Amino acid sequence: MAVIETLITIFLIIAIVIIFARGVVIVQPYEQGLQIRLGRYIGRMNPGFRWVFPLITNVVKMDLRTQVMDVPSQEVITKDNSPTNVDAIVYIRVIDPEKAFFEVANYRLATVALAQTSLRGIIGDMELDEVLYNRDIINTKLRDILDRETDQWGVKVERVEIKEVDPVGAVKQAMTEQTAAERARRAAILRADGEKRSAILKAEGTKRSMILEAEGERQSKVLRAEGERISRILQSQGQAQSLRILSVGAQPLDRRAITVLSLDALKEMANGQATKIIFPFEVSSLMKQAARFIGATDEVPEEPAATGVSDTTILGTIPTADEVTEILKEMDKAIRTEVTVEELKDISKSRKKTGSELVEDIEESIGQEDQG
Repeated sequence: MAVIETLITIFLIIAIVIIFARGVVIVQPYEQGLQIRLGRYIGRMNPGFRWVFPLITNVVKMDLRTQVMDVPSQEVITKDNSPTNVDAIVYIRVIDPEKAFFEVANYRLATVALAQTSLRGIIGDMELDEVLYNRDIINTKLRDILDRETDQWGVKVERVEIKEVDPVGAVKQAMTEQTAAERARRAAILRADGEKRSAILKAEGTKRSMILEAEGERQSKVLRAEGERISRILQSQGQAQSLRILSVGAQPLDRRAITVLSLDALKEMANGQATKIIFPFEVSSLMKQAARFIGATDEVPEEPAATGVSDTTILGTIPTADEVTEILKEMDKAIRTEVTVEELKDISKSRKKTGSELVEDIEESIGQEDQG
């Protein structure tokens, strides 16, 4: 009998220990406990070691950390009738444990289902190109819809991200062809623009070349004309000086010398092969002077000897070889440096002094001769 009582006592002690142990509840720091006793909500249980009445009290632990839920891929038809597969990721967090437990049976499953339907509606209102290029807009719209709808469940939607947008095979092939055509169009545009710029540059180069060629030809003509002008001035000066020297040398000659020179001129004219000879003077007067010279008729009167004239001013200012070389060097330098017509005129004016002095000297010599 004592043994039976001992066993009953041990059994009761073990049962009491087990029942007491069932009333021990440990709530983690990231959890919130909901205490329900006999079908009645008692209240929340903060993290730590807690003890409740066993067998009649049920404790539900709610995770308050951010949870990541994967929205399964689904085929969606866009606004332009392009089938595409879309999936997403949703980040949620329980902010009200009572609502998350009492307002919805399974807030995780409800959130995923709501995300699928909302995503299908958003994608259906957009074209495929907009879906591919405007993922941020889709993420924002979907997050706002989920956050508004899950607020009554005590769930906060923190972030939504579209993970993949995968059009079906036919749509992918059409997109590939469209991309290739767009690239070909851009290449053609760039090629045409390059050819256009090349043609413009070639035309500008031809225009510039023609302008430079015309300018060079004009400068060449100006320099050639300037050289011819200086050459004519020098030739005229030489002829004028030759005539002055001849006149100075002819002054001491008497009539006899002139008669001899005239006879020599007739001799040279007669040596020609012409059948007709025209004498530019009266031959009878020449014969009469020749007869007087040889003494056949009247005596030749003695003529006073002409006084020599040693006037050096009749020669004028003759440019030296150095001055002519300097003029030619300046003209060659002007050609090499592509000077303008105005600069050529300035150079010409600066070098005209010698030619002008020559002309003034010639005119002065002619005036002195007329006065003499």
